[in-house]
Amino acid sequence: MSSPFLDIRGDPIPKEQVVGCGSSAVILLQNGVAVKTPLRYLWSSDSDVEVNVQSVRREQDVYRRLQSLKDDRSKGIVSCIGFSAEATQLAYMANGDLRTYLAKCRPSHQLQLAWFHEMARTLCYIHDRRVLVADIATRNFLLDTDLSLKICDFSEASLLPLDCNMETVDDNGFTAQIDIGLLGTVMYEVVTGSKCDVDLFKDNSPTDGRAYWPERKSLPSTQGIWLGWIIEGCWDGGFRSAHSLLRALDSVRTGEVL
Repeated sequence: MSSPFLDIRGDPIPKEQVVGCGSSAVILLQNGVAVKTPLRYLWSSDSDVEVNVQSVRREQDVYRRLQSLKDDRSKGIVSCIGFSAEATQLAYMANGDLRTYLAKCRPSHQLQLAWFHEMARTLCYIHDRRVLVADIATRNFLLDTDLSLKICDFSEASLLPLDCNMETVDDNGFTAQIDIGLLGTVMYEVVTGSKCDVDLFKDNSPTDGRAYWPERKSLPSTQGIWLGWIIEGCWDGGFRSAHSLLRALDSVRTGEVL
């Protein structure tokens, strides 16, 4: 049976190959590899398809930068196996995305803390490579066979100059602080089991395309929840960098702070 998607040549994609889709790409499982290809429907215009092709290519540039160094922290990023002009080949993660996993399972505090530490460590590396993720959510973390986590989606990411200051850089409202805030929503969702989606454009005028972190009153309470103080620090600017967040999580792991 065919899916509603077409490949770049306009041929129908078999439904059994489709493992996911986003706003600009569809992910296929082919020969044990996850293949990310531009989103195309039967009714898509040529200009729509071209926009999605360019999105895939921009994301490839992000993967090239993130994989250009031999750094152990990059293990928290889904491995990019190869590129073509219209597709990206990624390692297939057998246990799917974190949001789907959380709907079925409640991880222990020990596993949650291991995940949070890996997330923060990976974000340190990403920011050190002068990339803003911009779309950090439980649906964009994938689980390997051993339940280790890897971030997978850079379609909205900003590739910044290598000499920029990550604490002050601003790309149309997107900042390192917003990445940290979004990571806080992931932590909240893992700890509580409740979704925590944030709209960075909620109160914008039609002509304002900048991202804005929402007011505190629009976010859920962290009172009385495990690691609530860390989540709160992500949301209120208490952590000025991913490195300071990682240090706080290290203090929990070593028992210095609960």
